[in-house]
Amino acid sequence: MSVLEIDLSFLFVIAVIVIWFMIAYQFALTVYGYINFIKSMKEKKEVDEMNFEYPTCSILIPAHNEEKVIGKTIESMMKLVYPKDKLQILVINDGSTDKTKEIIQSYSQLDSRVELFDIPEGEGGKGKSRTLNIGRRAAKGEVIAIYDADNTPDENSLRYLVAQLLLHKELGAVIGKFRTVNKNRNFLTKFINIETLSFQSMLQAGRWQMHNISTLPGTNFVMWTWLIEKLNGWDEEALTEDSELSIRIYEEGYKIKFIPYAITYEQEPESWKVWIKQRMRWVRGNNYVIAKFFKDIPKFKNRRLAFDLLYTLALYYLFFAAIVISDFLFIISALNLVSMSLPGPYTFVWIMAFILFIFEITLAISFDREDSASKIWLIIIMYFSYCQLWIYIVLKAAYSDYIKKEKRTWAKTVRFDLDQTNSKP
Repeated sequence: MSVLEIDLSFLFVIAVIVIWFMIAYQFALTVYGYINFIKSMKEKKEVDEMNFEYPTCSILIPAHNEEKVIGKTIESMMKLVYPKDKLQILVINDGSTDKTKEIIQSYSQLDSRVELFDIPEGEGGKGKSRTLNIGRRAAKGEVIAIYDADNTPDENSLRYLVAQLLLHKELGAVIGKFRTVNKNRNFLTKFINIETLSFQSMLQAGRWQMHNISTLPGTNFVMWTWLIEKLNGWDEEALTEDSELSIRIYEEGYKIKFIPYAITYEQEPESWKVWIKQRMRWVRGNNYVIAKFFKDIPKFKNRRLAFDLLYTLALYYLFFAAIVISDFLFIISALNLVSMSLPGPYTFVWIMAFILFIFEITLAISFDREDSASKIWLIIIMYFSYCQLWIYIVLKAAYSDYIKKEKRTWAKTVRFDLDQTNSKP
């Protein structure tokens, strides 16, 4: 056996082991996510039977050139089941150059709860974190709720979120689930729908059930106003301001709970160009978060949070590196370009890892009754296309951050006309 053959075999074995254990851990999270789903349905019934003295709440909606969606979003907020005299709907016009401001003003004339906050000229268009930090100056509520400008939440979502803050004093924030409103638009939106549902079932519901940890999304969450003030607001350097703030909330001694029955609907990218741009922002944002807190991991008060941050690091780099290596070696071996004499059934293990991946994604999306036979075929196609493109995103983001050291700038996700995309269940 040549040295090259030994090296390739060794690399393939290591890659397969990494992939298998990462997928196995994610499968464990999926099982815990299912347990959480069952418990949450029982919890929802209990909450529905309770009476609460709800605190005042300010909904913050950052809006930069959102004329295509902002009207429907405001209408959804106006329909929320929450004491009217305790709700402020604060729409933050972030330097829009379209009709966003005029649309907000038209709704503010119809409902006194809707308020326009106009960011001063020259201060707008600098990212969501800055928009929220400026806008929160006008927030009057004891609780702050965050919704993106394309969100249309179920009418009970807000009260479910706030109820958990009232029931559990250890919570600093509560997050709900987001669903893809344009999921049937094309192959890309179908893939994103599967991805977002499985992500929330595993890495939100599963982590909460297993570790009492979940991460703020960009939308559909509430937190105590005094806590965000104590933490000095959002980090304006962070492209994923939600992930960064999550760590500071936990380090302050509070938890973030995920409840799957507080649902909002949002648009997802309908073109690959928009998708790549959005995902680049996510990965570069998480690179920033990891770099910011990495040296402090040994000092984290919450040891499970430390493990979770290391898991995120492994997911973005170690896992993807293993996939690249295993796929490459599997292909060149199948083409008889090289031969690898492996001492164990590692090819079988690789295939089983792939089957486990398909099974756990199918199980994860079954919580939302999305597990049809056609979805299984989509998941298989998704693995060999959509999932592999993530490798390109991770590598490109790493090149931008660590080689070129490009400045991180906020990139707004392009919106689409609602009448063309609406596919709420």
